[in-house]
Amino acid sequence: MRRLQKTKNFITRHHTGLSVWALSAILLLTPLVIQNPYNLGILNLIGLYTIVVLGLNLFIGYAGQISLGHAAFFGLGAYGSAVLTATYHFPAWPAMALTAAALAVVALGLGVPTLRLSGHYLAMATLGFNYVVHAIFVQWDKVTGGPSGLSGVPPLTVLGMAVNSDLKFHYLVWTFAMVALTLCLNLVRSGVGRGLAALAQDEVAAATLGVDVQRAKVGVFVLSAVFASVAGSLYAHYFGYVNPDAFSIFTSLDLVIMVVVGGMGSIWGTLFGVALITSMPHFLGFMETYKDIIHGVILVVILLFLPQGFVSGLLDILKTRVARRRLAGIGTRSADVALE
Repeated sequence: MRRLQKTKNFITRHHTGLSVWALSAILLLTPLVIQNPYNLGILNLIGLYTIVVLGLNLFIGYAGQISLGHAAFFGLGAYGSAVLTATYHFPAWPAMALTAAALAVVALGLGVPTLRLSGHYLAMATLGFNYVVHAIFVQWDKVTGGPSGLSGVPPLTVLGMAVNSDLKFHYLVWTFAMVALTLCLNLVRSGVGRGLAALAQDEVAAATLGVDVQRAKVGVFVLSAVFASVAGSLYAHYFGYVNPDAFSIFTSLDLVIMVVVGGMGSIWGTLFGVALITSMPHFLGFMETYKDIIHGVILVVILLFLPQGFVSGLLDILKTRVARRRLAGIGTRSADVALE
Protein backbone atom coordinates (compact mmCIF):
# COMPACT_ATOMS: atom_id res chain seq x y z
CA MET A 1 0.00 0.00 0.00
CA ARG A 2 2.81 2.38 0.91
CA ARG A 3 4.66 1.56 -2.31
CA LEU A 4 1.52 2.29 -4.30
CA GLN A 5 1.08 5.60 -2.50
CA LYS A 6 4.75 6.50 -3.08
CA THR A 7 4.35 5.67 -6.76
CA LYS A 8 1.26 7.87 -7.01
CA ASN A 9 3.05 10.73 -5.25
CA PHE A 10 6.06 10.36 -7.55
CA ILE A 11 3.86 10.44 -10.66
CA THR A 12 1.98 13.46 -9.32
CA ARG A 13 5.17 15.40 -8.60
CA HIS A 14 6.91 14.48 -11.85
CA HIS A 15 3.99 14.05 -14.25
CA THR A 16 5.27 16.76 -16.58
CA GLY A 17 8.72 15.25 -16.95
CA LEU A 18 7.28 11.76 -17.28
CA SER A 19 4.94 12.99 -20.02
CA VAL A 20 7.86 14.44 -21.95
CA TRP A 21 9.81 11.20 -21.59
CA ALA A 22 6.79 9.18 -22.71
CA LEU A 23 6.34 11.36 -25.79
CA SER A 24 10.07 11.10 -26.52
CA ALA A 25 9.87 7.30 -26.35
CA ILE A 26 6.92 7.29 -28.76
CA LEU A 27 8.79 9.54 -31.20
CA LEU A 28 11.87 7.32 -30.87
CA LEU A 29 9.86 4.30 -32.00
CA THR A 30 7.71 6.12 -34.57
CA PRO A 31 10.04 5.45 -37.56
CA LEU A 32 9.48 1.72 -36.96
CA VAL A 33 5.78 2.29 -37.69
CA ILE A 34 5.94 5.13 -40.22
CA GLN A 35 8.33 3.80 -42.83
CA ASN A 36 6.91 5.81 -45.71
CA PRO A 37 9.43 8.63 -46.40
CA TYR A 38 6.62 11.03 -47.34
CA ASN A 39 4.78 10.56 -44.04
CA LEU A 40 8.04 10.74 -42.11
CA GLY A 41 8.80 14.01 -43.91
CA ILE A 42 5.44 15.43 -42.76
CA LEU A 43 6.26 14.40 -39.19
CA ASN A 44 9.59 16.20 -39.51
CA LEU A 45 7.79 19.30 -40.74
CA ILE A 46 5.50 19.10 -37.71
CA GLY A 47 8.62 19.00 -35.53
CA LEU A 48 9.98 22.16 -37.18
CA TYR A 49 6.74 24.09 -36.77
CA THR A 50 6.39 22.84 -33.19
CA ILE A 51 9.58 24.69 -32.23
CA VAL A 52 8.30 27.92 -33.81
CA VAL A 53 4.78 27.70 -32.40
CA LEU A 54 5.94 26.84 -28.86
CA GLY A 55 7.75 30.18 -28.76
CA LEU A 56 4.84 31.99 -30.39
CA ASN A 57 2.40 30.50 -27.87
CA LEU A 58 4.50 31.91 -25.04
CA PHE A 59 4.17 35.34 -26.63
CA ILE A 60 0.45 35.10 -27.46
CA GLY A 61 -0.90 32.78 -24.78
CA TYR A 62 1.18 33.83 -21.80
CA ALA A 63 2.31 37.39 -22.51
CA GLY A 64 -1.10 38.20 -24.02
CA GLN A 65 0.40 39.86 -27.10
CA ILE A 66 -0.20 39.24 -30.81
CA SER A 67 2.35 38.70 -33.55
CA LEU A 68 1.50 38.34 -37.23
CA GLY A 69 5.13 38.40 -38.28
CA HIS A 70 6.81 35.34 -36.78
CA ALA A 71 7.37 33.82 -40.21
CA ALA A 72 9.89 36.65 -40.69
CA PHE A 73 12.05 35.31 -37.84
CA PHE A 74 11.57 31.79 -39.18
CA GLY A 75 12.73 32.95 -42.61
CA LEU A 76 15.62 35.02 -41.27
CA GLY A 77 16.87 31.97 -39.40
CA ALA A 78 16.64 29.87 -42.57
CA TYR A 79 18.28 32.47 -44.82
CA GLY A 80 20.91 33.33 -42.20
CA SER A 81 22.16 29.76 -42.02
CA ALA A 82 21.76 29.25 -45.77
CA VAL A 83 23.81 32.32 -46.72
CA LEU A 84 26.53 31.68 -44.14
CA THR A 85 26.99 28.02 -45.09
CA ALA A 86 26.24 27.95 -48.84
CA THR A 87 27.78 31.30 -49.80
CA TYR A 88 30.46 31.94 -47.19
CA HIS A 89 31.14 28.29 -46.25
CA PHE A 90 30.72 28.71 -42.51
CA PRO A 91 30.44 25.49 -40.46
CA ALA A 92 26.74 24.70 -40.03
CA TRP A 93 26.42 24.66 -36.23
CA PRO A 94 28.34 27.91 -35.63
CA ALA A 95 26.28 29.48 -38.41
CA MET A 96 23.08 28.43 -36.65
CA ALA A 97 24.29 29.83 -33.33
CA LEU A 98 25.46 33.09 -34.92
CA THR A 99 22.13 33.50 -36.74
CA ALA A 100 20.15 32.91 -33.54
CA ALA A 101 22.28 35.44 -31.64
CA ALA A 102 21.88 38.02 -34.41
CA LEU A 103 18.11 37.52 -34.48
CA ALA A 104 17.94 37.91 -30.70
CA VAL A 105 19.51 41.35 -31.16
CA VAL A 106 17.09 42.15 -34.02
CA ALA A 107 14.10 41.05 -31.91
CA LEU A 108 15.35 43.14 -29.01
CA GLY A 109 15.73 46.20 -31.23
CA LEU A 110 12.31 45.64 -32.77
CA GLY A 111 10.58 44.72 -29.52
CA VAL A 112 11.62 47.67 -27.36
CA PRO A 113 9.68 50.28 -29.39
CA THR A 114 7.05 48.00 -30.96
CA LEU A 115 5.83 46.33 -27.78
CA ARG A 116 4.76 49.68 -26.41
CA LEU A 117 1.87 49.19 -28.81
CA SER A 118 -1.00 46.81 -28.14
CA GLY A 119 -3.92 45.14 -29.83
CA HIS A 120 -4.46 45.88 -33.52
CA TYR A 121 -1.55 48.34 -33.60
CA LEU A 122 0.92 45.66 -32.48
CA ALA A 123 -0.55 43.16 -34.94
CA MET A 124 -0.14 45.63 -37.81
CA ALA A 125 3.42 46.49 -36.75
CA THR A 126 4.50 42.83 -36.74
CA LEU A 127 2.65 42.22 -40.00
CA GLY A 128 4.54 45.15 -41.55
CA PHE A 129 7.83 43.69 -40.32
CA ASN A 130 7.01 40.38 -42.01
CA TYR A 131 6.13 42.19 -45.24
CA VAL A 132 9.43 44.11 -45.25
CA VAL A 133 11.50 40.99 -44.55
CA HIS A 134 9.70 39.00 -47.24
CA ALA A 135 10.28 41.84 -49.72
CA ILE A 136 14.00 41.74 -48.90
CA PHE A 137 14.08 37.98 -49.54
CA VAL A 138 12.49 38.55 -52.95
CA GLN A 139 14.39 41.67 -54.04
CA TRP A 140 17.93 41.13 -52.73
CA ASP A 141 18.93 38.75 -55.52
CA LYS A 142 22.69 38.85 -54.95
CA VAL A 143 22.39 37.52 -51.41
CA THR A 144 19.09 35.63 -51.18
CA GLY A 145 18.75 34.41 -54.75
CA GLY A 146 15.58 36.44 -55.24
CA PRO A 147 12.29 34.73 -56.10
CA SER A 148 14.16 31.59 -57.17
CA GLY A 149 15.57 31.08 -53.68
CA LEU A 150 18.96 29.85 -52.53
CA SER A 151 20.15 26.27 -52.98
CA GLY A 152 23.24 24.29 -52.05
CA VAL A 153 22.71 24.46 -48.28
CA PRO A 154 24.74 21.60 -46.77
CA PRO A 155 23.20 19.14 -44.29
CA LEU A 156 24.03 19.30 -40.62
CA THR A 157 26.54 16.84 -39.20
CA VAL A 158 26.38 15.11 -35.81
CA LEU A 159 29.49 13.28 -34.57
CA GLY A 160 30.89 13.38 -38.10
CA MET A 161 27.73 11.86 -39.60
CA ALA A 162 25.74 13.90 -42.10
CA VAL A 163 22.05 14.31 -41.27
CA ASN A 164 21.03 13.76 -44.88
CA SER A 165 17.94 11.57 -44.65
CA ASP A 166 14.40 11.87 -43.32
CA LEU A 167 15.12 9.26 -40.64
CA LYS A 168 18.24 10.98 -39.32
CA PHE A 169 16.57 14.39 -39.37
CA HIS A 170 13.56 12.97 -37.52
CA TYR A 171 15.68 12.25 -34.47
CA LEU A 172 17.50 15.58 -34.70
CA VAL A 173 14.46 17.85 -35.11
CA TRP A 174 12.43 16.11 -32.42
CA THR A 175 15.37 16.32 -30.03
CA PHE A 176 15.27 20.08 -30.51
CA ALA A 177 11.46 20.06 -30.21
CA MET A 178 11.56 18.11 -26.92
CA VAL A 179 14.18 20.49 -25.53
CA ALA A 180 12.00 23.45 -26.53
CA LEU A 181 8.94 21.76 -25.00
CA THR A 182 10.78 21.12 -21.73
CA LEU A 183 12.04 24.70 -21.57
CA CYS A 184 8.52 26.07 -22.14
CA LEU A 185 6.94 23.78 -19.55
CA ASN A 186 9.53 24.76 -16.95
CA LEU A 187 9.22 28.43 -17.82
CA VAL A 188 5.44 28.60 -17.43
CA ARG A 189 5.65 26.83 -14.05
CA SER A 190 8.30 29.24 -12.77
CA GLY A 191 7.85 32.67 -11.21
CA VAL A 192 8.52 34.24 -14.60
CA GLY A 193 5.76 32.16 -16.15
CA ARG A 194 3.27 33.14 -13.46
CA GLY A 195 4.20 36.77 -14.07
CA LEU A 196 3.54 36.30 -17.78
CA ALA A 197 0.18 34.68 -17.02
CA ALA A 198 -0.75 37.68 -14.89
CA LEU A 199 0.40 39.96 -17.70
CA ALA A 200 -1.91 38.20 -20.17
CA GLN A 201 -4.89 38.78 -17.90
CA ASP A 202 -4.32 42.42 -16.99
CA GLU A 203 -1.18 44.50 -17.54
CA VAL A 204 -2.09 47.06 -14.88
CA ALA A 205 -2.78 44.39 -12.27
CA ALA A 206 0.45 42.58 -13.18
CA ALA A 207 2.42 45.82 -12.81
CA THR A 208 0.94 46.45 -9.36
CA LEU A 209 2.06 42.95 -8.35
CA GLY A 210 5.65 43.81 -9.25
CA VAL A 211 5.88 42.45 -12.80
CA ASP A 212 8.12 44.53 -15.06
CA VAL A 213 5.61 44.58 -17.92
CA GLN A 214 7.81 45.97 -20.69
CA ARG A 215 10.79 43.82 -19.79
CA ALA A 216 8.63 40.67 -19.61
CA LYS A 217 7.04 41.32 -23.01
CA VAL A 218 10.37 42.06 -24.69
CA GLY A 219 12.02 39.05 -23.05
CA VAL A 220 9.42 36.55 -24.23
CA PHE A 221 9.41 38.18 -27.68
CA VAL A 222 13.17 37.68 -27.98
CA LEU A 223 12.88 34.08 -26.76
CA SER A 224 10.17 33.31 -29.31
CA ALA A 225 12.31 34.85 -32.06
CA VAL A 226 15.26 32.62 -31.09
CA PHE A 227 13.00 29.55 -31.22
CA ALA A 228 11.86 30.58 -34.71
CA SER A 229 15.46 31.21 -35.79
CA VAL A 230 16.62 27.75 -34.68
CA ALA A 231 13.68 26.13 -36.47
CA GLY A 232 14.46 28.14 -39.61
CA SER A 233 18.09 27.03 -39.58
CA LEU A 234 17.02 23.40 -39.21
CA TYR A 235 14.57 23.92 -42.09
CA ALA A 236 17.32 25.23 -44.38
CA HIS A 237 19.70 22.36 -43.65
CA TYR A 238 16.94 19.78 -43.95
CA PHE A 239 15.68 20.82 -47.37
CA GLY A 240 19.01 22.19 -48.65
CA TYR A 241 17.06 25.05 -50.23
CA VAL A 242 15.19 28.15 -49.08
CA ASN A 243 12.54 30.13 -50.94
CA PRO A 244 10.70 33.34 -49.99
CA ASP A 245 7.27 31.73 -50.43
CA ALA A 246 7.84 29.56 -47.36
CA PHE A 247 8.07 32.63 -45.10
CA SER A 248 5.28 34.85 -46.34
CA ILE A 249 2.54 36.63 -44.39
CA PHE A 250 0.30 33.60 -44.97
CA THR A 251 2.81 31.44 -43.09
CA SER A 252 2.60 33.84 -40.14
CA LEU A 253 -1.19 33.54 -40.19
CA ASP A 254 -0.92 29.74 -40.23
CA LEU A 255 1.37 29.88 -37.19
CA VAL A 256 -1.19 31.97 -35.29
CA ILE A 257 -3.96 29.54 -36.32
CA MET A 258 -1.87 26.67 -34.91
CA VAL A 259 -1.64 28.52 -31.59
CA VAL A 260 -5.38 29.23 -31.50
CA VAL A 261 -6.41 25.70 -32.47
CA GLY A 262 -4.10 24.13 -29.89
CA GLY A 263 -5.12 26.63 -27.24
CA MET A 264 -3.63 29.97 -26.29
CA GLY A 265 -1.58 29.32 -23.18
CA SER A 266 -1.67 25.53 -23.62
CA ILE A 267 1.83 24.17 -24.16
CA TRP A 268 0.69 20.61 -24.78
CA GLY A 269 -2.14 21.85 -27.00
CA THR A 270 0.51 23.38 -29.25
CA LEU A 271 1.47 19.90 -30.44
CA PHE A 272 -2.11 19.17 -31.48
CA GLY A 273 -2.56 22.50 -33.24
CA VAL A 274 0.65 22.11 -35.23
CA ALA A 275 -0.05 18.49 -36.13
CA LEU A 276 -3.61 19.22 -37.32
CA ILE A 277 -2.90 22.31 -39.40
CA THR A 278 0.34 20.95 -40.90
CA SER A 279 -0.91 17.49 -41.81
CA MET A 280 -4.41 18.24 -43.16
CA PRO A 281 -3.38 19.63 -46.58
CA HIS A 282 -1.02 16.70 -47.12
CA PHE A 283 -3.47 13.92 -46.28
CA LEU A 284 -6.55 15.62 -47.80
CA GLY A 285 -5.36 16.53 -51.29
CA PHE A 286 -8.34 18.73 -52.19
CA MET A 287 -7.47 21.02 -49.28
CA GLU A 288 -4.21 22.16 -50.84
CA THR A 289 -6.04 24.45 -53.27
CA TYR A 290 -8.35 25.91 -50.63
CA LYS A 291 -5.92 25.70 -47.71
CA ASP A 292 -6.05 29.36 -46.71
CA ILE A 293 -9.86 29.48 -46.87
CA ILE A 294 -10.24 26.31 -44.81
CA HIS A 295 -7.71 27.50 -42.24
CA GLY A 296 -9.67 30.74 -41.92
CA VAL A 297 -12.93 28.82 -41.39
CA ILE A 298 -11.27 26.65 -38.73
CA LEU A 299 -9.99 29.77 -36.96
CA VAL A 300 -13.43 31.41 -36.93
CA VAL A 301 -15.15 28.23 -35.69
CA ILE A 302 -12.60 27.74 -32.90
CA LEU A 303 -12.87 31.37 -31.78
CA LEU A 304 -16.68 31.22 -31.78
CA PHE A 305 -17.25 27.89 -30.04
CA LEU A 306 -13.96 27.01 -28.30
CA PRO A 307 -12.16 30.33 -27.69
CA GLN A 308 -9.69 28.62 -25.31
CA GLY A 309 -8.54 26.42 -28.18
CA PHE A 310 -9.63 22.96 -29.28
CA VAL A 311 -7.74 20.95 -26.67
CA SER A 312 -8.28 23.36 -23.76
CA GLY A 313 -11.92 23.83 -24.73
CA LEU A 314 -12.67 20.10 -24.82
CA LEU A 315 -10.90 19.58 -21.49
CA ASP A 316 -12.96 22.39 -19.93
CA ILE A 317 -16.18 20.84 -21.27
CA LEU A 318 -15.23 17.42 -19.88
CA LYS A 319 -14.30 18.90 -16.48
CA THR A 320 -17.60 20.78 -16.37
CA ARG A 321 -19.61 17.64 -17.13
CA VAL A 322 -17.71 15.58 -14.54
CA ALA A 323 -18.26 18.32 -11.92
CA ARG A 324 -21.99 18.46 -12.71
CA ARG A 325 -22.33 14.69 -12.40
CA ARG A 326 -20.55 14.76 -9.05
CA LEU A 327 -22.81 17.55 -7.81
CA ALA A 328 -25.86 15.64 -9.06
CA GLY A 329 -24.63 12.53 -7.26
CA ILE A 330 -24.06 14.45 -4.03
CA GLY A 331 -27.56 15.99 -4.31
CA THR A 332 -29.13 12.56 -4.85
CA ARG A 333 -27.33 11.06 -1.83
CA SER A 334 -28.33 14.04 0.34
CA ALA A 335 -31.97 13.60 -0.68
CA ASP A 336 -31.83 9.87 0.16
CA VAL A 337 -30.34 10.63 3.57
CA ALA A 338 -33.07 13.22 4.25
CA LEU A 339 -35.78 10.69 3.35
CA GLU A 340 -34.33 8.13 5.71
